[in-house]
Amino acid sequence: MSEKFDSLFAWFDQDGDGQLSGADFQATAAVFSRTARPGDDANVKAIHEAFGQWWDLLVEHADTDGDGLVSREEFRVVVQDSVTAPAHFESAVMRIADAVMDAFDTNGDGVLSLEEYVRLYDTLGVPREVSAPAFARIDLNGDGVVSHAEYRKAIVEFYLSTDPSAPGNYLLGPL
Repeated sequence: MSEKFDSLFAWFDQDGDGQLSGADFQATAAVFSRTARPGDDANVKAIHEAFGQWWDLLVEHADTDGDGLVSREEFRVVVQDSVTAPAHFESAVMRIADAVMDAFDTNGDGVLSLEEYVRLYDTLGVPREVSAPAFARIDLNGDGVVSHAEYRKAIVEFYLSTDPSAPGNYLLGPL
């Protein structure tokens, strides 16, 4: 699990200083927001609010030295102990997943096509060679699209599953 959380930490550490800050989370939200449909202010706002809520949770539960920053080790501990706890998982993680899914469903059909999915992960720095096979894994019913339920299941697996072959554990590439 720590490998997954280290990948997340590196993703969120937008300025590369080895510490997470509120500015890193705002920058990460901006990355996710960049490819929302033009004029999709509601989903952009939802993404920013969700990342803000996650940052607040991190500071509350992880900033053990009170410096307003979260180290890699503090992040690893809080994700395992607090963020993935049932009391916080829906509001911290799934709220982001829902907002991102809605923003990247560019044609508004309620599912992600391969191209929408690849564009989402390309925005996040995951190359097509990784995201296209991940798409095939999380398209559980093989209908050529990723439904909201399939995407949510993949996110849950990424954060909670210790099975390295679980489809959600391929979201950022094979572990």
